[in-house]
Amino acid sequence: MADPTNLSAERLLQAIAARNLSCVELMTACLDRIEQLNPAINAIISLRPRDELLRDAAQADTVEQRGALHGIPFAIKDLVETAGIRTTHGSPIYADHIPQSDDLLAARIRSAGAIIIGKTNTPEFGLGSHSFNPVHGVTRNPYDHSKTAGGSSGGAAAALAFRLVPLADGSDTMGSLRNPAGFCNIYGFRPSFGIIPRDPVGDLFLNQISMDGPMARNVRDIALLLDVLAGPVPWDPHALPAQPSFLTGLDHPTRAKRIGWIGNWNGHLPTEPGVLELCETALKTFDDLGIRVEPVVPPFDPERLWKAWLVLRSFANCGSKRDLYEDPAKRALLKPEMIYEIEAGMAVTASQIHAASVVRSQWFATAAELFQSYDAVVLPSAQLFPFDAEIRWPQSIAGRAMSTYHQWMEVVIPASIAGLPAISIPAGFSANLLPMGMQLIGARNTDIELLRLADAYHRATDFPGRYPPHAA
Repeated sequence: MADPTNLSAERLLQAIAARNLSCVELMTACLDRIEQLNPAINAIISLRPRDELLRDAAQADTVEQRGALHGIPFAIKDLVETAGIRTTHGSPIYADHIPQSDDLLAARIRSAGAIIIGKTNTPEFGLGSHSFNPVHGVTRNPYDHSKTAGGSSGGAAAALAFRLVPLADGSDTMGSLRNPAGFCNIYGFRPSFGIIPRDPVGDLFLNQISMDGPMARNVRDIALLLDVLAGPVPWDPHALPAQPSFLTGLDHPTRAKRIGWIGNWNGHLPTEPGVLELCETALKTFDDLGIRVEPVVPPFDPERLWKAWLVLRSFANCGSKRDLYEDPAKRALLKPEMIYEIEAGMAVTASQIHAASVVRSQWFATAAELFQSYDAVVLPSAQLFPFDAEIRWPQSIAGRAMSTYHQWMEVVIPASIAGLPAISIPAGFSANLLPMGMQLIGARNTDIELLRLADAYHRATDFPGRYPPHAA
């Protein structure tokens, strides 16, 4: 059969079930490809020994299909605890950390029959959309190795684009799976808040801005992995009830008729020349599908949204990492961006947190009204094309200075701050052949409709079918 690393996860699972492909053959193909290509991009880290992985694959070949991901080689993001596999969080504080148990996400992937081969690289504690850290180094863009793959799910996105793995998980606070998906010409889906539950660690009530989500080279594989990751748990107060199968739901066509193009939000969001034009060209695909696309400016001040975001984000980061800051030895090992977040969070008052949450509530209501007229709204997945991998973060965009290490990612917060579903879909390539994506954002709990819309777009375009140089 064809090189299995070129196939979708859905087709691989069908081939394994039909005994047309063995788990050993698939694992061998993936490991050979990782050995050949991963050194150039540094996407896969903490890779388990080949003999162990082939033994696990051989064992999978001896049993009946035991789950939705039976025999699939899977590398999990290095922010997720994985039993027996080095998990560093990109931090020298945890450089030698080997967990004794799986986080919920890893446990669900393992229970579905996937074979966990190692981890995918991420920035330290997931801060910033550029995957570099002092433990594992920098992850590079498959389409241009001098550029970033984005982050914090940069390792996952790069591994998918280079066909090192068929599926990947990501997490998303400030676009951490949407931005790298755009930079690496793949799909990344942030579901409605609560569809994928969280571990019973720390605050489960106040922080509603971080989510896990699936990443893949097509939308059906997104839905396949989402079926594995979704489903309520009794300890998560925001967990949504069990949903019908997302993959089965894609068997029905999209009912979308009208999409709103926000663009740069009436000039508020600085964008590198070429980004908006590329997205507008890609949006013509929806016109061809009979879906009307028209410009829209949400009736809300985006500056208020940005200021509220700064408060809520620093509050959340301070709450989860302040213990590291208060230990002088560990503080010396923290990246400047984490120290910035913690110190900003320490300075926030209860009144400021309340005011920020009021702004979030007002935006949610405004967006809900917007979705009475539009089936989805669209923004670019990033405000600039993949940038130099040797810098920490972009200091300016189109001549406008960035006030923080993450302001250049402001385009992603309308979905994040309100817990709305958003999928990054490929939009094509710049004149320098660098990828870009755009976000389809839907109303809360309209995830399957958003996936149907993205799937219709994928079947009309298949941008991920355009291989990175040297990857074919």
